[in-house]
Amino acid sequence: MKAVGAILLLLFVTVNCSAQILGCTDPAALNYFASATNNDGSCVYNTIQIAPDTSIILNDTLDETSGLIMWNGMLWTHVDDTDTRLFGLDSTTGNVLVRDSMLYISNIDMEDIAQDSVYIYVGDFGNNANGNRTNLRIYRFRKDSLQTGRAAADTISFAYADQTDFNPQGAYNTDFDCEAFIVTDDSIYLFTKQWLTFGSTIYALPKDTGFHFAQRRAFYDVQGLVTGATYLPEDSLVVLVGYSPLIQPWVMILYDYYGSSFFSGNKRKINIAIGTSQTEAITSTDGARFYVTNERRTIASTVIPQQLHILDLRLYTAPFLHTSLDQTENSLPQCSVSPVPAEDQLTVHAPAGLHFIIVNALGQAATAFTTSNTTTIIEVATWSAGMYSMVCTDKKIAPVRFVKL
Repeated sequence: MKAVGAILLLLFVTVNCSAQILGCTDPAALNYFASATNNDGSCVYNTIQIAPDTSIILNDTLDETSGLIMWNGMLWTHVDDTDTRLFGLDSTTGNVLVRDSMLYISNIDMEDIAQDSVYIYVGDFGNNANGNRTNLRIYRFRKDSLQTGRAAADTISFAYADQTDFNPQGAYNTDFDCEAFIVTDDSIYLFTKQWLTFGSTIYALPKDTGFHFAQRRAFYDVQGLVTGATYLPEDSLVVLVGYSPLIQPWVMILYDYYGSSFFSGNKRKINIAIGTSQTEAITSTDGARFYVTNERRTIASTVIPQQLHILDLRLYTAPFLHTSLDQTENSLPQCSVSPVPAEDQLTVHAPAGLHFIIVNALGQAATAFTTSNTTTIIEVATWSAGMYSMVCTDKKIAPVRFVKL
């Protein structure tokens, strides 16, 4: 009987293991594997470059803007050297609306800002001068105290668990630098800025006050320098911002990962067409519209001013957002398509006067049109088979996905 039980157990394990097919599960990837049941993080994508919808020059006080969140109806940023204030910005004009001093802290090199439902966190962990700081820290402020103007900080101190050499390394000569982090329900995750390898390592530490060793979790060759991060927990979406060794700005979308293993899933890099700008910060509230800042920089005699850029990433993020992009705006008109899947014709059911673009899984435009009445017929017989996304360029309706046979 024991032998029979062992054989049955072996068969059960074999069947279950054989059912797990690893591969790239993203139809937008060049190496999409339709039979894959489990994403192995191997997806490879075409090189894509997008331009911002809007770019706004910021106040000269923000010449070294370095972090960005959306809170209390405003964008909030800070600078990365000596100034200890938070600045509240109008998200449309970039105008400074609020200048809040953050009391009882010092700013050695504040490089990013994050939040949860109760606290705002500011990371004073820039380490590019010599790579040997022993006072790395994250300040934590209660949001309600910031609203009263009497903000006092808690301090979360840390060291990298695997850093053993604290001899001065010289400027820009360390892999133990950091300018990006996110906060989850129970932890803080750092994304390092690695000057030697041009990769990024994720380190984790508790978000409780006191001293902690940041534990190494994962490494990925981002082929550049990571300078900011934003996290959308409802969508399991992390988006990094940074630039290449040649100062080509980019964003990297991390999605379809497992748990908090943010590098285990898809990693899609998209270049930003804003010249040789040193991008520093990123935030979003809906996974569609992203705000990015760059600091002031002088190349030869050319001055690149500090700016706020607004990016529309819906063509790339919409298929992986949770289902409430349109449900959160109950007053907006609704849209649907039929039949699904489509073969020869696609019928779009939407109010008249809306502008749409349909793109394939590679982000390439298949057609653009404006609805003339509540039903619009699109001829799709000659289109390649696969997944398509229909996006309302007026931003009044959430994107719709459909399959063409």
